[in-house]
Amino acid sequence: MLIDKNIAIEDLVREHPFTVRYLSEKGIKCIACGEPIWGTLEEAAHEKGFSEDRINSIVLEINEIILKAD
Repeated sequence: MLIDKNIAIEDLVREHPFTVRYLSEKGIKCIACGEPIWGTLEEAAHEKGFSEDRINSIVLEINEIILKAD
């Protein structure tokens, strides 16, 4: 199942565990720090100063990885 930027972080990590490392490499490191993140992928990215274009690019890259894995 493909994702969009409105996916809850908890759902994203549960459904696609590889995203913890992927997002950490992209600069959203707090996912792996042990503290729970509440909210959406978009909200977490905005908190880190990401632009809408960068967020959309990350969503596309995640979806490409998901499609290749299927």
